[in-house]
Amino acid sequence: MKRSPLLCGVLLSAMSAGGVAMAAGQEFVTPVIPSDSAARPRSPEAQAVLNASTAELVREMKAQGITALRIPRNAVIPGRPDFANYDEAKANPYPNLPPLMTLRDGTKVTTAAGWQKRRAEIGALFDEHVYGRYPAHLPKVTWTVASTTRQDVEGIPAIVKHVIGHVDNAAYPAISVEIAADVVTPASARGRKVPVIIGGGSLRPRPMPLAPPTRATTGMCMLSGPVVDSSGKQLLEKGWGFVSVDNNAVQADNGAGLTRGIIGLVNKGQPRSMDDWGVLRAWAWGASRGLDYLATDKDVDTRKIAIFGHSRGGKAALVALAYDQRFATGFISSSGAGGAALYRRNFGEGIPNLAAVNEFHWFAGNFLKFAAQGHDAREMSVDSHELIAMVAPRPLFVGGGALIMTPLSAVPGDGWVDARGMFMASAAASPVWTLLGKKGLETSSFPPILTYLGEGDIGYRQHIEGHTPNPNWPYFIRFAGKYWK
Repeated sequence: MKRSPLLCGVLLSAMSAGGVAMAAGQEFVTPVIPSDSAARPRSPEAQAVLNASTAELVREMKAQGITALRIPRNAVIPGRPDFANYDEAKANPYPNLPPLMTLRDGTKVTTAAGWQKRRAEIGALFDEHVYGRYPAHLPKVTWTVASTTRQDVEGIPAIVKHVIGHVDNAAYPAISVEIAADVVTPASARGRKVPVIIGGGSLRPRPMPLAPPTRATTGMCMLSGPVVDSSGKQLLEKGWGFVSVDNNAVQADNGAGLTRGIIGLVNKGQPRSMDDWGVLRAWAWGASRGLDYLATDKDVDTRKIAIFGHSRGGKAALVALAYDQRFATGFISSSGAGGAALYRRNFGEGIPNLAAVNEFHWFAGNFLKFAAQGHDAREMSVDSHELIAMVAPRPLFVGGGALIMTPLSAVPGDGWVDARGMFMASAAASPVWTLLGKKGLETSSFPPILTYLGEGDIGYRQHIEGHTPNPNWPYFIRFAGKYWK
């Protein structure tokens, strides 16, 4: 199906004008959460959050003249009419991506200077239509070290600093934001600076399951695999450190919290505008503020600070890596749509889910237009290959898992995040690395599962153990080690 320039022009003009016109007599359809999420039991407190999130989504829809959103897909129950597509033959309905190496005035990008202009254009488009804009004035964050202890972390002697970032709320004292973070470095490295990975570990790592969870406990199943050490232990054994930042202290992961947290503080408790930043951008801001602290830590090599994120955290980590060029590299795990996977794909998670009640807050309000009835991803002026390209020429590792359809309790494995779509986006971004004198992916052909691509400056690996980053951690460490000898 050929994309209509007229339709694109009309939609983007409506975006810049702040909305699209409602059809005369068209009734408003209340948005819903995906059917798999709706089936889960929920406490009264969680239901109250969901109700408030729905009210905020309705407000944002009406502010833009959107009467109905497309129905989100069910991730995990085959046979339902709303079950997500996991058939590769139907997965690529809109194969034509926005041109990466062409300026908006039609000039081809052939130099590093030309790429910097194009990079700025791409960033501005993501700001307006996808992740939202940073406010013009953001409050200062003052970091203090609350305590420093020497303790064993999973059997490895480590130095643990508990640090607190106080966000200046003098302009609106009714909202307080305190960012808690743990900075963990190996005790054996005391006296010399070490690489650290923000998000790379926790003092309280999640235990690996001994069996696949049941439908009653999760809607995105993890299949157990070989027992492996936690990422934090692997990093400390390597002689590197990790930092855990409390994202929820920065901004709550729901639409009900958009008038609180850092977004609410900047807006003085008022609802956000449609081009204001969403939660992913707020979490990325929190990671960058953590990097500010690390620049002052005598145990950290500031040239070797990476960022890691998994699932929705992977989406936020990629945003942080793309916009903040101080990060040396990153491990983006199972980030899916809204992260490294192409929006123009139809495999697992898609735009209707990203705009549903339980996820819309990750993005700017403007993003809802792409999920409105009668609209689709072809109308987006950007796609994820361009966000990935903003990372160049720094090294980037992208990982995920495979689709699993048996046993039923394991469906869809990690199919929801569309590992092939993440690979395709990385391949499409590779020409920027080439232009800047580096090497992107080793190949544009999708590799067999368990193949490690690590010779270029974009690394990639797909595992078979479900929605978990654990099997890919040794490969990221190997990948980053090329640069951190």
